[in-house]
Amino acid sequence: MSVSVVICAYTLDRWDQLVLAMASVAHQGPEHETILIVDHNDELLERAVERWPEAIVLANAGRRGLSAGRNTALDVATGDVVAFLDDDAVAEPGWLETLAAPFWDPAVVAVGGSAVPIWPGDAPAALPDELLWIVGCSYRGLPLEPLPVRNVMGCSMAFRREPLRAIGGFNPETGRVGKLPIGCEETEACILLRQQDPSRVILYMPTATVRHHVSPDRVTMGYVARRSWCEGLSKAGIARTVGRQDALSAESAYATRVLPAAVWREMRRGRHGIVPATAIVISLALAGAGYLRGMFATVQSGAARGAMSARVTT
Repeated sequence: MSVSVVICAYTLDRWDQLVLAMASVAHQGPEHETILIVDHNDELLERAVERWPEAIVLANAGRRGLSAGRNTALDVATGDVVAFLDDDAVAEPGWLETLAAPFWDPAVVAVGGSAVPIWPGDAPAALPDELLWIVGCSYRGLPLEPLPVRNVMGCSMAFRREPLRAIGGFNPETGRVGKLPIGCEETEACILLRQQDPSRVILYMPTATVRHHVSPDRVTMGYVARRSWCEGLSKAGIARTVGRQDALSAESAYATRVLPAAVWREMRRGRHGIVPATAIVISLALAGAGYLRGMFATVQSGAARGAMSARVTT
């Protein structure tokens, strides 16, 4: 089974991290091709072509954003399996082998790995383990052993190429653009793959590990609030394409079991738990508010289109 590894980059500000990411992929087995997609940044593209002549380095052929960049890679990849690593993540030894191994089961269509944060300093109180998804890392509540899950995590994942292409790849309307923290395109893709064929398996392999750099601007309460709001908007967006039940199936247990237990744990710590408990409450509230705002916008948009259609027909 052939494998392609894809990294998408958009800014020179992460050059040093991109160098680490590319180096970590170079030492992975099994044998694979490496594809680096640069998102509408000519200076970064020129520098990357010169730095990695052994890799396939291309410009994003679609609209600006992560989804279109990943789709550009899907169009040129030759691997039966395509693995994705973020430009600010470093793959641990054995990462690719662990991600690729489950695909020998024909039912497996996607495999996700785990991610641990590389903090810019001390671990921030505003990001307890339950909220590490905010910075693209594995959070408390995920399985601790290989198990089927609804969706994989974007910074460490692999898909069968042809089924992913068959659903149109990643949705550019959903995916992240630059630093705007709206995403969930990989969640949408996983749901669509199983809606197309419920016998398919999305597998989480916690031993396929990457280390994910967290920038200083993402360890504040303000970023927790902004990212949570945008997560709600993102979930509303994918609810429009995959349905509300599938879009929120994993979040329901997380919001009703994992987070309340975390708040209770932190409150029992006294003053040391005030910040993390507050962060959890704020995150849950703003994610819910963002979702409602996104759904309300959808209803308004549908009503406007209906009114316009009525005017046209009359």
